[in-house]
Amino acid sequence: MRVRTLGVVLCSFVAAAVAGAPDALANGTGGAVAVEPVTTKPATTTPTVHAPVTAKTPDDTYKGPVYEKTATDEVVPYVAPTSSSVTTGTAAASTGGIVAASSEPAASGLATSIPSELMIGDGMTSAKGPTLRPELLVPGTSARFVDGLAAAPMGAPAVVQEIVWAGNEVIGLPYIYGGGHGSFVSPGYDCSGTVSFALHGADLLASPEDSSEFEDWGSRGDGRWVTIFANGGHAYMTVAGLRLDTSPAEDPANLEGPRWRPLRQTNAGFVVRHPIGL
Repeated sequence: MRVRTLGVVLCSFVAAAVAGAPDALANGTGGAVAVEPVTTKPATTTPTVHAPVTAKTPDDTYKGPVYEKTATDEVVPYVAPTSSSVTTGTAAASTGGIVAASSEPAASGLATSIPSELMIGDGMTSAKGPTLRPELLVPGTSARFVDGLAAAPMGAPAVVQEIVWAGNEVIGLPYIYGGGHGSFVSPGYDCSGTVSFALHGADLLASPEDSSEFEDWGSRGDGRWVTIFANGGHAYMTVAGLRLDTSPAEDPANLEGPRWRPLRQTNAGFVVRHPIGL
């Protein structure tokens, strides 16, 4: 009887010791400390940029800092040139074309009288063909107006910046029906010729397209950065929140020819396309 009782007591003691082992181990007796549940933080994602294609008002005033990308790829503060220091040069080398002679029409039946200089901004002028302009930059993801030109957003891909800078080369030239189709370099441009020139400047287009051809060009729908609007009679594009268009529709300046303009309130009546990936 005593032996049985002693055995029961001994078993109870061993069971109690085993039950208390985790506490002893947790208190530094040589065992592993229980691991607390690990909570995984949600991954942070960068919001997708989607440049607007419409605007309720044409207000596009910008008073922030403006920079310029130099020939050595340095980014320095931009200093607007005075009228006496402005020089013009052709962009034929950058576009692979030949500058059209001012005395020759761009195509049969087109206008031949081209003004020698057209004011486009504060003291800036345009020669008889595409003109190399400063490669302007502004912080953020939206293009901005600067002295009649467009400053590309620093937050945009390089190819989008190239579209903006190429578009600047034709700003201030006259509207010429068919201009920019026989050659990328012309004394004037029509609507689709203007769009073609800007895309070609970023190596996105090998030959000019007319407005009907742009209805099937690239990908369908709005782009993240660049959107093209086309129908059988007209074409224009928006780039990072500015509109490159020969039509003065919904533009308070009401000037003809290739220009950067405010976004329209609606783009109804146009097929919407965009460059693949943009």
